[in-house]
Amino acid sequence: MKVFISATLRSFFGRSTTEEVQGNTVNGALKELSDRFPEARKGLWDDKGELRSFIRIFAGEADWTDKNMHDTPVPSGSQLLLLPLITGGAPEEGIISEARRKQVSLDNAEVDQFSRHLLLREIGVKGQKKIKAARVAVIGAGALGGPVLQYLAAAGVGTLKIVDFDTVAVPNLQSQVIHGFRDIRRPKAASARDKVRAINRRTEVIAENIKVDASNVLSVIDGFDLVIDCTDNYQARYILNDACVICGIPLVYGAVYQYEGWVSIFNYQGGPCLRCLFPAPPEPGLVPTCAEGGTISPLSGIIGSIQATEALKLIIGIGEHLSGKLLRVDTLGLRSEVLEVRHRDDCQVCGSAPTIREPKNYDYEELCGLREDPAEEPVATIAPEDLARRIENGEPLTIVDVREPHERSILRFSGAIVIPIGQLARRQRELNPEHDTVFICKEGKRSILAVKTLREAGYAGPAYSLRGGLDAMKDIILSNEGGWI
Repeated sequence: MKVFISATLRSFFGRSTTEEVQGNTVNGALKELSDRFPEARKGLWDDKGELRSFIRIFAGEADWTDKNMHDTPVPSGSQLLLLPLITGGAPEEGIISEARRKQVSLDNAEVDQFSRHLLLREIGVKGQKKIKAARVAVIGAGALGGPVLQYLAAAGVGTLKIVDFDTVAVPNLQSQVIHGFRDIRRPKAASARDKVRAINRRTEVIAENIKVDASNVLSVIDGFDLVIDCTDNYQARYILNDACVICGIPLVYGAVYQYEGWVSIFNYQGGPCLRCLFPAPPEPGLVPTCAEGGTISPLSGIIGSIQATEALKLIIGIGEHLSGKLLRVDTLGLRSEVLEVRHRDDCQVCGSAPTIREPKNYDYEELCGLREDPAEEPVATIAPEDLARRIENGEPLTIVDVREPHERSILRFSGAIVIPIGQLARRQRELNPEHDTVFICKEGKRSILAVKTLREAGYAGPAYSLRGGLDAMKDIILSNEGGWI
């Protein structure tokens, strides 16, 4: 049986994309993979031996994550897919009512502008009026938000709200094609607003330079027919999901990582929400973010375009859509599949007895259920300035870099040894327990996980996490270095 391994998990599987296993059950396949790749045990199972909640397992298109199915033989010819979070038929009327449609009209200029839509039997004049009547909130004006906003404006959406708190920076220009060099240091919401107005001057554009959180999310999406999630962090995604369920607004979800992308529709007519698919995000540092793992430039355009297409189909009420489904696109392997997403009756927010009834702000540890036991020894950290001082003074230190290879090629740390987190347990003998060991990563999250992993493996020497990671230290130049890069 063939097992496909999604990109965010491949660091635990020797960078392998696919593996052939002899077993014909989920448990048999996972055991064989864990024996072959011991580092995978940390990525797949928690301390209680339970499959981590941010991982789904599919056999063909069916969801086989339920552990009650793990000893059942997988149907002959099916392939397993290990899918971690990074991320029915069509309605007759769409999400825009006939009454709303009848309130708008198309002038001669609009008939000319949208003539290619009017020629499509499934859209026509009625469908184009629904598009014009639609109010869509796009949260995030970056790599995904750019194509979503541009195509929805070009399609004639009547009202677009753009929400983003960030400013345009040079690294954004690789994939965030809605912005240009002239927009550097400008708020992304304002930059995107100008591009949308240049595409369609009839679209009403509302730009808000704010960060979405529990205190404002309900007001941000209030009065809109559809919300499109183009964010880039787990907390915003879960806050948006919960708010959309509470407000009864469909959510078009999209996510990208390296060469893979995902699209789904949540909270549509009793369909599943994000928490039905992934009840909680991964632990901090367990899987890399896009900033740490990179993304090929056109991927965001592909996924954002599919999000815009799904939004238009919902607005008009045509075709099949991705409610109850997850589209996975692998541009490197040149394959895609539509996977089943089931509604969970025990879902915290959309189940039969929800425990989440209003949006809440969480710190990451609480969101993931990782709040440390007060009795547990906290992870010691070291400030960037203190580490630099100790290096300059020649103090005996062991510095361990747990970053990905491409991260180290961009920002090096001279003198550090490289040990991936999954290899720490079996390579702990390379560390000197008489010396302080300092773990470094990009943001200081994976290094905390590294210290905890080493403790669990029985290492007794002093271990520290670099506070804030290399992001907090990259402006410090040591006397023997001309610079970091």
